[in-house]
Amino acid sequence: QVQLVESGGGLVQPGGSLTLSCAASGFPFSWYTIRWYRQAPDKQRELVEGIGSGYDTTYADSVKDRFTISRNNAKNTVYLQMNSLKPEDTTVYYCNGNYVSGNFWGQGTQVTVSS
Repeated sequence: QVQLVESGGGLVQPGGSLTLSCAASGFPFSWYTIRWYRQAPDKQRELVEGIGSGYDTTYADSVKDRFTISRNNAKNTVYLQMNSLKPEDTTVYYCNGNYVSGNFWGQGTQVTVSS
């Protein structure tokens, strides 16, 4: 059974940090590009950061120098380290796994940045 399970979301003050995790199972994780997306109510889903099978990364300009994505293939897990969080980073964050043979989504984890 394919699963992507996000964790690590929560409430944090502006300027604070959180680390999100995306734990995968049921597919050959190391082959897949894993991306973090976020989607606020009434807004389009936005790509935050992605990491390929060769550890190449992509990111949105809005998170440059603040967020860092990494992967541990031995643990089938991708991490999103989020620093200097802003209120506008508040939304649900989703993990996506993509390869020619499949495209999978997690259920999302809520991040709230508020004082």
